[in-house]
Amino acid sequence: MGLTHAVERTLRRHAMLAGGETVLVSVSGGADSVALLHLLHALAPSWRLTLHVLHVDHGLRPDSAHDAAVVRALGARLGLPAHVERVHVGPGSVEAAARAARYTALEAWAERVGADRIALGHTLDDQAETVLMRVLDGAGVRGLAAIPPVRGRIIRPLVEIRREALREMLTADAIAWVEDPSNRDPKFLRNRIRHELLPLLAASFATDVVPALARVARLARESVEALDRAATLELERLITVEEGKRGTLPGCPCPTEGRRGTLPGCPCPAITLPRGALAALPSSLAAEVLRQAAARLGSRAPLRAWAHRGLRRVLAPAPPRRPFRLGGVRVEVSGDRIRVGTQPAPALPPRTLTVPGRVALPEIGRALEARLLPAAGYVLPRSADCVAFDAAGCPRSLLVRGRRRGDRFVAFGAGERRLKSLLIDAGVPRWDRNRLPLVEAGGEILWVAGVRRAAAAPITAATQEVLEIRLVPSDVNALA
Repeated sequence: MGLTHAVERTLRRHAMLAGGETVLVSVSGGADSVALLHLLHALAPSWRLTLHVLHVDHGLRPDSAHDAAVVRALGARLGLPAHVERVHVGPGSVEAAARAARYTALEAWAERVGADRIALGHTLDDQAETVLMRVLDGAGVRGLAAIPPVRGRIIRPLVEIRREALREMLTADAIAWVEDPSNRDPKFLRNRIRHELLPLLAASFATDVVPALARVARLARESVEALDRAATLELERLITVEEGKRGTLPGCPCPTEGRRGTLPGCPCPAITLPRGALAALPSSLAAEVLRQAAARLGSRAPLRAWAHRGLRRVLAPAPPRRPFRLGGVRVEVSGDRIRVGTQPAPALPPRTLTVPGRVALPEIGRALEARLLPAAGYVLPRSADCVAFDAAGCPRSLLVRGRRRGDRFVAFGAGERRLKSLLIDAGVPRWDRNRLPLVEAGGEILWVAGVRRAAAAPITAATQEVLEIRLVPSDVNALA
């Protein structure tokens, strides 16, 4: 089968293109990316593709400008716009830092030229090498899935084609490419696998192991996709989105409005999940549910071994009291609840509630409303979100605040106790305790909103006027 037909088969099998797209082609100048550009150029008329070329210059070699010039000349010969982006490679692993800088540049240029897809030149051999790298790293099934054919707008049309076949095509058509000397540097694990381990395996077993390793990746990817689907269903079944103020707080990594993953009314959002129900799931499924919850809030962290250990502790009988981070997202436990959030829940600042009147509490998406009612015929409320006092025993200006260290509370029908103990016994999650509204009069807590009223100002037969306070959603105005 000709390589153009092989590429078309891959495009269709993985729904990489439908036809008519603008595609940004990443071209390093090496054989694989040069072959990719020529093959897509050959298919462009029949698939109605608009192609742009991007060369990312990492500046890691003194002669890197030569590669950029080669790619510019290649674009000119094919009549395609060729762009060059010089990037800074940050500290740490050179491979990882260069890859991060390259993908950032590709995404930025895709936005700039209006590209629907970004085409990369990974081959079947790259897939096999990645599988071996993940095996040596002790990866799980997600790691063994290796290089996905499609991820977001990134596509890999050569992922089912052998590297040697591409070089044969270029040689036959007298198409030149650039050899990067770093591709033979043994300090890089991929190079040792490519030039030492794979040939050793092929010689030892008298067979080409690349297709077998690629098949491992395909089967692992099928398992991962099934796990993803199951986890999505479980997440939708278990998820509770934390209430809060609409809008984005400074530094929030929430996805852009309208993109997949944005939560309705996201404040800098948080998700809570029932720990018992999550722990009842198979461990791999529970871990994937938590990963997807974190991903909805902007985390792109893969589940490496350290992350699996952290998630196992979260679901253990004695979970940790301190949160741990998963790609910039906090995961913490309180009682039977797990909170996944971008930052700690905001504390409730003090506010004044005038009687009668209303005060908004945007930190929790609620409001407190106070009204005065005649005592005659009044029926005491049974809802936890509504409380009544003898108005004669309460001032006309109340303080609404969050808890303070050392707060004590005299509950109706009980004695004085620490507020912290009351909240623990009431099952209020640790992250909600600083933003639970406390209604105070004269230094005494009258009501722990939604939890318990104090013994002060009880309704009696002598009561003539009732002060009723309600905790309502912020978009409801019971006084109207």
